[in-house]
Amino acid sequence: MSDAITTFFRAWSETDPTARRALIDDSFAPGGIYSDPRSGARLDDHGAISDYVGMFSANAPGWTASVEKSDDVNGYHRAIIAFGGKGPDGTEMVQHGSYFATLDDGGKLTLLAGFAGTGA
Repeated sequence: MSDAITTFFRAWSETDPTARRALIDDSFAPGGIYSDPRSGARLDDHGAISDYVGMFSANAPGWTASVEKSDDVNGYHRAIIAFGGKGPDGTEMVQHGSYFATLDDGGKLTLLAGFAGTGA
């Protein structure tokens, strides 16, 4: 599993903007691209990525995002991410996403594309 992918998803529960931005900077190469079904576009600026990720902790307080499983083949990485926490009724909830990534030679993300669900 890529350390960059793990670091990136740690940022999803970080409420401090400076700490969250540091995690984004640690995980993404300059010009690295992030996209998912809710991002509205491909995000290629660390500030924009950090702001987008910050909406998660603002809209789902206490929720986390973590790598549930991952694999790689020929330099391409795939990860199943579990997003979870207490729902509006107080019960624990989990939603999954599938992410595909490429990394630079230094191990930082050059592309991370997310899809809803596990593809099952």
